This record gives sequence, structure tokens and C-alpha cells, in this order.
Amino acid sequence: MPSYTAPVKDMMFLFEKLRDNKNYNELEKYNEVSADLVKDILEEAAKINQNLILPLAKAGDENPAVLENGVVRTPPGYKEAYQKYIEDGWTSLSCDPKYGGQGMPKTVSAFFDEMLSSASLSFKLYSELSIGAYNCINHHASNEIKDKYLPKIVEGKWSGTMCLTEPVCGTDLGLLKTKAVKQSDDTYKISGQKIFITSGDHDLTENIIHLVLARSTDSPAGTKGISLFLVPKYIVNEDGSVGQRNGISTGSIETKMGIKGSATCVLNFDEATGYMIGTKDKGLSAMFTMMNLERIVVGIQGLGISEIAYQNSLAYAKERKQGKTNNSKSTNGADFIIEHADIRRSLLNMKSIIEGERALCFWLSQQTEVSLY
Repeated sequence: MPSYTAPVKDMMFLFEKLRDNKNYNELEKYNEVSADLVKDILEEAAKINQNLILPLAKAGDENPAVLENGVVRTPPGYKEAYQKYIEDGWTSLSCDPKYGGQGMPKTVSAFFDEMLSSASLSFKLYSELSIGAYNCINHHASNEIKDKYLPKIVEGKWSGTMCLTEPVCGTDLGLLKTKAVKQSDDTYKISGQKIFITSGDHDLTENIIHLVLARSTDSPAGTKGISLFLVPKYIVNEDGSVGQRNGISTGSIETKMGIKGSATCVLNFDEATGYMIGTKDKGLSAMFTMMNLERIVVGIQGLGISEIAYQNSLAYAKERKQGKTNNSKSTNGADFIIEHADIRRSLLNMKSIIEGERALCFWLSQQTEVSLY
């Protein structure tokens, strides 16, 4: 199994040296977030990622998520790890205290995202979209919907997804066919099929909150007629409890080359009850609140995978012997490959790119805070 040590020292260097950003500094709510506090958080984050989540990477590849009798089952160990994960409050790190969050800046949660990506990207994906859904709902939904759904998402008891892609459209969302029919109680009946839905179904949370792009029956064609709807896997009762199953079923799980522990699903919506988020026919712009943040997070995924790849490459270079260098001092006919100049060059190149990526992600996280608030 690959080894991993969270680069807390490198992360703290960025937090302490690049924190001084004029617009970011004007956000008074983060004035009390000290370097000591952030270091404590990152050290605890390192422990859970290194000790609990890292072993899930191998488990997820060897025992992928499966669909059995209409139920998606996650790999062995995922349920127990997720329970510990939410009990420790990691899903709430950057969320608003109003809904039970810890109110940490996204510069801090970005570091945690990197650690998770390094330790087990498959496991990370079950909560990643939840934060995106949280941000979208928080910025575009009514207070009634926010009060009803956000606390459970923040707590981690409910998760979230982003449902855009269909068999007939991917990048050109104007072609989508999922329809929304308005009901007398101002809810909508959502019908259609969505594909490639990350964490579209699983057994880790008691409810899954889908954010679905669909076209109302009286809306124009193209992207100008798309609205955004909140469609829960289970209907939420007036008292906030989970009620009956909504009209959503899982058609299949995609077969992938990697991240096999993550369930990428085909979802069928059969007159599922949905609630409009934001303004009618402006769903695409509302969804981009989620999409733009996810683009940064996907970049952080690449950073996390690069970091663990570098660490294991370095470890291997220090133990593998092959050939002799020009200035070899070996007495047994071979040198460790890290003694070869080209190997050292490759490792240093990897390290420098990773440090640049991490600095960029930190800066982007700051800009996200400024643009959202």
C-alpha cells in the first residue's frame, strides 16, 4: 500500500506567508483564525487521512462500489470511516455556523481537500459534491429551503450531487430533455435521465439531495429555458425527518479505470418531486455557483494525487538500486537510483510543480472567499 505523510509544514508556510491579501483581509470574520489554530486543525486532519482514510484507497480499488437489487453498496470500511469522518466534523469545516458549520476559511478546507485527495479520492467524492450543493443552496434557495436542508448537509447526515449530464448532452446543456411539470402546490414533477453522476447513490447517508437541471414545460428551448431544482432521494417531512422514497432510481454504475470505490451513477427521475432553486429559467447561472467551485476542487484533486505520487516516487528512488553513477562510491556494483542525476532532476521537477500548484490553489481559495462574500 502506498505511504502518505500530509505536508502540513508546506501548507503552513503558505498560510503564514501568502495570507496577506488586501481584499481577503477585509473579511473580518476570519481575523481570529490564527496560524496556531490552523496548524492544530491540519495536524488533526493529517491523522485521520493517514491512519483512517489512506487504507480505503486499496480497499475501494479491490472491492468497487456495486449495485445490488437497486441498492448501491460502498466498499468495505467506507461506512465506518464516513461515520468517524462526520462525527469529527470534517464536512462542516468551511460552512456557516448558522447551519452548524465551523466557519473556517476555504484556504483551510482546501488544504484538507488536498489531504483527502491524496489519501483516497474515491472516498472523498462521497462528500465533495455535498459542499458544492451546500454553496449553491446557500446562495440561491429560499430561507425555508436553506433552513430545512442545510443543517443536515453540513452535519454530513445528508449528501448532495450535481445532475447535469444526459445521454443527449454533456457540454451543450441547451439540449437537455429532463422536464419539470409544475404542480398546484408549487412543487414540480421531474422526469428524465442523468448520467455520470458522482456519488449519485450510496449507503453512507440517510438522504441524498440532488441538484437537477431541467426545463419547465412552458420554458423556451436552449440554455435560456433551464431551471434548477432540488430533488431529494427521500421526501423530507415538515418536521425535517426523512419520509417516503422519491421517484428516483439508479439505473447502473459506470465501469471506470480508476476511483472504483466511488459510485458514478445513471439516475432515472420518474415524476420525482422537486423544488425550484432560484429564479425560473436562470438555473444554469445558479448551478455555476457550484460548478466554478468544483473546478477548483478538481484541480486540488490533481494536486493531492501528485503529492502522494511524488512521496512514493521519492521513497522508491531511495531504496531501488540500478547502475552506477559517474562518481559512484558503491562497492557492490550498483547505486540507489536517487544518486543518478536524471532521477534527481525528475524528482525536483515534480516537487517544484507541486509547490506551485499548492500556492495557486491557496490563492484561488482566497479569491473564492472574496467573490462569494
